[in-house]
Amino acid sequence: MIEVSSYLAGQWVDPDSNAKPIHSAVTGEPVARAGNAQTRLSDALECARTKAAPALREMTFHQRATAIKTLATYLNEHKEALYRLSLHAGSTLRDAKVDIDGGIGTLFGFASKAKRELPDACVLAEGEVEQLSRNGSFVGQHVLTPRQGIAVQINAFNFPVWGMLEKLAPAILAGVPSLVKPATVTSYITEHCMRLIIESGALPLHTCQLLIGQCEFAPLLTSQDSISFTGSARTAISLRSHPIIAERGIRFNAEQDSLNAAVLGPDANAGSTEFDLLIKEIAHEITSKAGQKCTAIRRVLVPEALMDTVSDALNAKIAAIKVGDPADSDTDMGPLVSKTQQQDVLQTVEQLTQHTTMISDPGAQQKLGDSYANGAFVAPCLLACNNPFDATLVHQLEAFGPVATLMPYKTISDACALLNLGDGSLVASVFTQDKQVIKQVVTHSGAFHGRLYFNNAHSMNEATGHGAPLPHMVHSGPGRAGDGEELGGMRAVKFHMQRTAIQGHPDIVSAATGVFVPGSEQTALDSHPFTLRFGELITGNTLYTGSRTITLDDIEHFAHFTGDTFYAHMDEAAAKANPFFPGRVAHGYLLLSFAAGLFVQPDPGPVLANTGLSDLVFSKPVVPGDAINVALTVKSKKQRNPEYGEVLWHVEINNQDDERVASYTLHTMNAI
Repeated sequence: MIEVSSYLAGQWVDPDSNAKPIHSAVTGEPVARAGNAQTRLSDALECARTKAAPALREMTFHQRATAIKTLATYLNEHKEALYRLSLHAGSTLRDAKVDIDGGIGTLFGFASKAKRELPDACVLAEGEVEQLSRNGSFVGQHVLTPRQGIAVQINAFNFPVWGMLEKLAPAILAGVPSLVKPATVTSYITEHCMRLIIESGALPLHTCQLLIGQCEFAPLLTSQDSISFTGSARTAISLRSHPIIAERGIRFNAEQDSLNAAVLGPDANAGSTEFDLLIKEIAHEITSKAGQKCTAIRRVLVPEALMDTVSDALNAKIAAIKVGDPADSDTDMGPLVSKTQQQDVLQTVEQLTQHTTMISDPGAQQKLGDSYANGAFVAPCLLACNNPFDATLVHQLEAFGPVATLMPYKTISDACALLNLGDGSLVASVFTQDKQVIKQVVTHSGAFHGRLYFNNAHSMNEATGHGAPLPHMVHSGPGRAGDGEELGGMRAVKFHMQRTAIQGHPDIVSAATGVFVPGSEQTALDSHPFTLRFGELITGNTLYTGSRTITLDDIEHFAHFTGDTFYAHMDEAAAKANPFFPGRVAHGYLLLSFAAGLFVQPDPGPVLANTGLSDLVFSKPVVPGDAINVALTVKSKKQRNPEYGEVLWHVEINNQDDERVASYTLHTMNAI
């Protein structure tokens, strides 16, 4: 018997006398006890706010990313026990890997994205600097800073590891500690993962805490706290409308159940690659995790003429699925998570049969013997609804198990309308090569879905699958699906941060963000910046170059040498006829080349590579006889690894009248 404990205020709190048994999904036998009094919850929140939160805020985004990567590595080395525990919940090894390896992979993904996309700083500048005055001495900049509270994370039963880790990663990156509240029925898996998190030592003390069992936490929350919820729409509505949550303006994110769909394009005939992909994807989605996935396909939309063909192919595919003990290597699908879930699915299927015809019976499961009589087994079930516009129930009622409904459409416009009847979903899949179909689905159904997943013969070898949320992309969907931002790359991180507008002199903005802002203080260097190592460079360090006069011979030589003989550089009369030019002008790329010649230090040194430029703007034409000079300023720095880091340089090219003719950001890799 597993005693499932909470982890609060730095201590493991054992189940109390009110603890409830948790039964094996396979045999029905008790495997765990879970439930605690909330006597230490107040202490836990206090520890998080006063100890963990300040420690996290002192860390830069890169330091937090390193901690997440360290944690992911540790979990990856100790995941076998999580696989074994998942058997009690009915998960096959394949299912367990989706949950456990998927969660660990999400940690790695967020850590990697943070290193690439976030600065090695504690404050995140968002968007461009806004010039709020004529001469640029008063500017504005939006910045993001960690909210000074705790992220309460309420997770569903079906992904006890991945569901926790995909919420933890963005919260930690943002600098906010978490209180994890898992679903009780699989909490013993989450608890073991939390023990590994604590054992890893990768995070500051009290960064992650665990609350098992029912409790009233809302009165303990403040306006700086947030709630991320995954689960039923009914529970989400109850939480979202809680008087205290509403009154205190507590930030709330929900990822709810939804009736996700798949569409077979009108161009995908029987025997086509797209037809076969649809059959394969649906069979996988309704049997993976025994259909207990928020992304599982519930509605299958096919051209009217292909209803019978698709029905036969799907029925044959799922008839070959072996339902049984997840510990057996030849089992394709285990049981549902509990007898309660089994009963709920069978009752929902019965309701759906009011508007559908049953193609395969969920009760026709294989005979597993008396030892599994108390298990929560259900066979894959396929239904058919021939009048989907008249059967609103199939677009509103979800059987959260291995169940899908097949329905016909006449035109792609009808298919879009049927997709939208679900009133918001996490993901819809479309199997087609027709670009007009793709355009119509995106235009007419995009507003109803968090993701639109397109697959065909061109992408099939690398496509991740309908039900594979990735940390790079939004996971939640609109409307019924919760209208949240789960995963979603850096958008998920920003959910835990406060957006503030800073207004003042460019020096003020530069001091707040650590990024050079044109107009802020520049420090002239005695030595060339390309001779300084990464750690020696300081934001605002500037090299002012000498000047170079641009001649007509320079322009003509550059034109013939490169082949760029555009008329503005070669034909005086044609150039003057152009409203942008006074006559023949220098090539923009000639200016960049001459600018590099003015500021480059040619000797071997700390600059390892020029990796590109960005934000290039040509402000004023340069004519023969003009002289250009360059101000090269350290804009920002980001360490990549122990050997080198990326330096961004603000490059400003001016003419002899001190007028800016061009500017851009130069990217280099510099030795540490």
